[in-house]
Amino acid sequence: MGRQPLHAIDRGNPARLWAESRPLPPAAYQPSAAEVAPTLLGHWLLRRLPGGVAGGRIVEVEAYLRDDPASHAFRGPTPRNRSMFGPPGLAYVYLIYGLHHCVNAVCGPAGVGEAVLIRALEPGVGLARMARRRKQPGPGNLTDGPGKLCVALDIDRQLDGANLCDPQGELWIAMAEDRESFVNDRGGIEVTPRIGITQGAELPLRFVLKASHGPSRAIGRKRGRRRGTRVS
Repeated sequence: MGRQPLHAIDRGNPARLWAESRPLPPAAYQPSAAEVAPTLLGHWLLRRLPGGVAGGRIVEVEAYLRDDPASHAFRGPTPRNRSMFGPPGLAYVYLIYGLHHCVNAVCGPAGVGEAVLIRALEPGVGLARMARRRKQPGPGNLTDGPGKLCVALDIDRQLDGANLCDPQGELWIAMAEDRESFVNDRGGIEVTPRIGITQGAELPLRFVLKASHGPSRAIGRKRGRRRGTRVS
């Protein structure tokens, strides 16, 4: 039996979910972070946890480019950012403020140094496991921020360099064959400046599903998010 579209699988059976979902191939992370970022919206970020799979639909991302002053790759490779230089389809995981982890999908040709930050998910599977990790009683606000989703999915520096295209791995981005309808149902894709940064903040490199309940809206309001452009 071939692998099935993720939306067609019984989500009450995490083992089957993990076995039959399909990862995006390395080619999906080409040619650049700016072009890849909006195409990741609506697909699944999945994590294998004790007792089963957890994860959700990607609903907010930001692109970080080769010559981008806000990017960790701006000054070239270091031991900390080595994974960001590829090959495409790796996870780049880093720690900010000594407290919060963030997970990125590496994009573009090896050696370039581009990535897409996964900013928020709409929880879809393993909600009880994620809620326990977040130490909260229900599913609300589980993954509406890059640090929150990493806590919920137990993503830390040990997963830096993980192959997001490996169906046998611990972390991957899985194909949602109903992506187009999911994106449309949530109001399409809106493009805005990135948030939470001081350099390159004017660049329109944040992509968000406009009507999803998952994005980190509180952060956007706090920093005076400007009106975006709807692209789909």
